[in-house]
Amino acid sequence: MRMATVAEQRAGEQPSEADIRLVISASSLGTAFEWYDFFIYGTLAASGIIGRTFFPSGSELTQTLLAWAGFAVGFGFRPLGAVLFGYLGDKLGRKYTFLVTITLMGVATAGVGLVPSAAAIGFAAPVIVILLRIAQGLALGGEYGGAAVYVAEHSPAGKRGFYTSFIQASVAGGFILSLIVVLAAKWSMSAEAWDDWGWRVPFLFSIVLLAVSLYMRLKLSESPVFKAMKEAGETARNPFIESFTYPGNGRRLFLALFGIAAGLTVIWYTALFSTLSFLQTTMRVEETTAQIITGAGAIMGLGWFIFFGRLSDRVGRKAPIVIGYIATLALLFPIFWYMGAAANPDLAHAAKRAPVIVAGPQCSYDPFAGKQKDECGQVLDYLSKKGVAYATARAPAVAVTIGGVPAADHAPAALDAALAGAGYKLDKVIPSPGNIARILVAIFLLAALSGSTYGTVAALLTELFPARIRYSSMSIPYHIGTGYFGGFLPLIGQYIVARTGNPYAGLWYTWGVVLMSLVVVVVFLRERDLIKD
Repeated sequence: MRMATVAEQRAGEQPSEADIRLVISASSLGTAFEWYDFFIYGTLAASGIIGRTFFPSGSELTQTLLAWAGFAVGFGFRPLGAVLFGYLGDKLGRKYTFLVTITLMGVATAGVGLVPSAAAIGFAAPVIVILLRIAQGLALGGEYGGAAVYVAEHSPAGKRGFYTSFIQASVAGGFILSLIVVLAAKWSMSAEAWDDWGWRVPFLFSIVLLAVSLYMRLKLSESPVFKAMKEAGETARNPFIESFTYPGNGRRLFLALFGIAAGLTVIWYTALFSTLSFLQTTMRVEETTAQIITGAGAIMGLGWFIFFGRLSDRVGRKAPIVIGYIATLALLFPIFWYMGAAANPDLAHAAKRAPVIVAGPQCSYDPFAGKQKDECGQVLDYLSKKGVAYATARAPAVAVTIGGVPAADHAPAALDAALAGAGYKLDKVIPSPGNIARILVAIFLLAALSGSTYGTVAALLTELFPARIRYSSMSIPYHIGTGYFGGFLPLIGQYIVARTGNPYAGLWYTWGVVLMSLVVVVVFLRERDLIKD
């Protein structure tokens, strides 16, 4: 078989240790910078700035949901980017393709920082932002596969999991970098300046990161595997078509999409974005404090990605993922319950001691509506904005009971007084040092769940597909899985919470996707099928 010839040619062209260090550092830093560009939107969406600047409406919750919808749009276009740049990567080479992707990402991110607000240019503002998010999604669809394949194809035998785990850790590094830049910008100016124009600085900073990334990546040479294939005339004529027609690839694509990408992605986004949003909104933790805690926890958890990547070189790729999925199903809800109790103990105790029940004839509630149609919906909307958990019941007339005591009035001021009387403290809080430590423990455990499933994925996906169509075949299912299962997680989770009144209900989306992925991996992933070229 001709692929054996490629493997032989590659064996005689092993890169030096210095080359490997440059490959890993340039690819990992570039990936971190590119994910920074993508995550900076999500970091600011969680704080509410994106919503009120580009998606103004009569409802704060609606603004948040629309901002998360803009976040999801970028993810939705990642599969198209995977098709486009995967094709180029398998036809023209790994190196030059991810030079293009990082340039597109840097320019699009800086563009978001230059878009006038909706107050200045009206409906054109959200339209332009969405178009720039689409460009970001296209770029990211080509970036991850290129970096992962490039590092994997430079890795010596027995170290592919370890070396590619730095790519996985750099994705989390992009999120951490986005928090660091946001916090540094906020601390360098007044609160008024930050709200007015300062939040644009992190977007514009991407131009600096782009320059650094291009400088490092221009030093790289092409992947030895791709060079060998090109010299042997073995590159695919049409990588996209072959990804669906190559013998056995249909089963591999199904496994990569539903078993690997979908499951590990929802865990990863739950561990980071859901945690940040949960602390800032649901648990009423002061915004900067929540960002520092989440960033610190993410930094503490970076080692898990390296640990599990290296472990997979010894025990195989399947075991860490299966263990991570099972542990997530068992621990996801308890970890968030523990985090919630530590983040805002008074609010958590009040919700247990004095549950809120809203009753009415219908109690219809639309989280996307600027103004609710009836009084009951207006009450639910108000409680959702405040992060107050509630249950609903049928009754002839609208009534609110807090700990069994009827509220005298349903106006916001009266509800605030009734909630305060029942022990609900709805002002922003800063947890005590002891409780911050407990939150960090929870985030560290979530990072372990993510690391066990995400730390091995670059090596696993690289080995799942043949080299001639590897860039396309791993990128397409990966970005469909991450784009749709993961990208829509904040929106779907927030919507479920808003509709149910249960601050933890959104976790059922993550739990269900992980259960599906566990079944697919157990049934379809076989170590003997992985390609070790």
